[in-house]
Amino acid sequence: MINTAQTDAEIERCYPIMTELRPRLSSEQFLTLVQTQMLSGYKLTYLEIDTNIVAVAGHRLSHNLAWGKFFYVDDLVTAKQHRSKGYGKKLLNWLIDYAHQQDCQQFHLDSGLQRKDAHRFYEREGLSNMGHHYSLEL
Repeated sequence: MINTAQTDAEIERCYPIMTELRPRLSSEQFLTLVQTQMLSGYKLTYLEIDTNIVAVAGHRLSHNLAWGKFFYVDDLVTAKQHRSKGYGKKLLNWLIDYAHQQDCQQFHLDSGLQRKDAHRFYEREGLSNMGHHYSLEL
């Protein structure tokens, strides 16, 4: 079952999975940051099998000159012990369907250079590597 976290308890249940992607975050930081981001449209969606959360995605809708109305995935991770079972694909397809329902013109996500398995997954699922993302630590 795929749900979007609405309560602090639901957000907190996503933390153990999200730490596989964002290991620097404490549970307190995670809850506070998700709550803060939710104020500007961020949503935390999760895939639950039986009573276990197996995959989590943080996402938002936005607009810009380059892409028009677009859907952006900030975070997407499947628990290590549940990878290669189709759960990531199921959650990704849900996200893409949701973006279509919201009349988005494009779907975007960034992925760290070190995440080679994730890159293969995204490309296998039809996403294209469209360029480089640059940053500067401030």
